[in-house]
Amino acid sequence: MIRKILGILLSLFMVLPAGGTALEGESNTEMSLYAINVGKADALLLRSGSTAYLIDTGTEESYPTLENALREEGITHLDGVILTHTHKDHAGGLEQLLDSGIEIDRVYASGYYNRKGKKHPAVKALKDRGGETGWLLSGDSLPLDGGTLEVLGPLVHDEEKENNNSLVLLATGGGGTMLLAGDMEFPEEKTLLDAGLIPHADVLKVGNHGNPDATGADFLAAVSPRAAVFTTDSDVEPDTPAVRIVNWLRNHGTAIYQTQETENGVLITLRDGEITAEGK
Repeated sequence: MIRKILGILLSLFMVLPAGGTALEGESNTEMSLYAINVGKADALLLRSGSTAYLIDTGTEESYPTLENALREEGITHLDGVILTHTHKDHAGGLEQLLDSGIEIDRVYASGYYNRKGKKHPAVKALKDRGGETGWLLSGDSLPLDGGTLEVLGPLVHDEEKENNNSLVLLATGGGGTMLLAGDMEFPEEKTLLDAGLIPHADVLKVGNHGNPDATGADFLAAVSPRAAVFTTDSDVEPDTPAVRIVNWLRNHGTAIYQTQETENGVLITLRDGEITAEGK
């Protein structure tokens, strides 16, 4: 147990060397991803220059933790809140966030989702608050100071599994890239791989909390991340993170981080192609 704890502490404060040079004309603006510990749920604060996006809002029950983390980071304004898909562990905190006093320019969501007779959580939340949802699909992009934020997926509509309608985002900045996989499972991975849309990325937010039904070997080989973060709680979902995924990452020298091993979350920063990570 002591050895495990020491290993976690060492990994959380390590610095990874640069994997390549920045693209010509790319700003050296620092880009960071704060994976907030909201249990087996997603709430990711992406910042680059003057830009800040919150990608997913955790559950309704975990919202106080999310709001406290945002306040501690000094967040009073968000350029956007992006809901990758409709599940409650990603969209549950939206209404409370909209009422929090934090200024939010726009709420975005996946253009593909399974309605089942219900309004999208973003549409429902914005109905009485005077806002409109921005719908995103593959090929769209959002402004990111010092870099780019591209939407890779979804490419097709999965009428059965909502996870496969997840937004998949590629953030470029700080001399590197971060791939945020939402909750996509094998079918969406295959669609994006077959279309040639999955690139190498320096940092991977592992899809679907590290469940065994996602993050296949072909996907991992294409991304080949230098650092990967799991947003999960093994007490809630015991088969996460999947041993298969963890072993692949370890065997390929990827630094592994888990929100559940921190009090507040994991902050990963890219600057001049170097990765730093710390537990908060």
